[in-house]
Amino acid sequence: MGMSVRIEDSLYNEAKVQAHAEHRTIVGQIEFWAKIGRAALDNPDLPIDFVRDLLVARAEGQTQATTFVPEGKRG
Repeated sequence: MGMSVRIEDSLYNEAKVQAHAEHRTIVGQIEFWAKIGRAALDNPDLPIDFVRDLLVARAEGQTQATTFVPEGKRG
């Protein structure tokens, strides 16, 4: 369900620029920022960059995952 929300023009403009750079819609960019903020508040011990990277990796799914190979087992 969609819902209208008022935000400041400056935040909208920042989201517009970032959305274009990251190939998202403006709404998608604001939702992404909200998810990062919520996850960061839920996990205050984790660096924000780690939280962001984790959310991006989860969104990519299994098709783009790289198998982890421990250093001792690399061929």
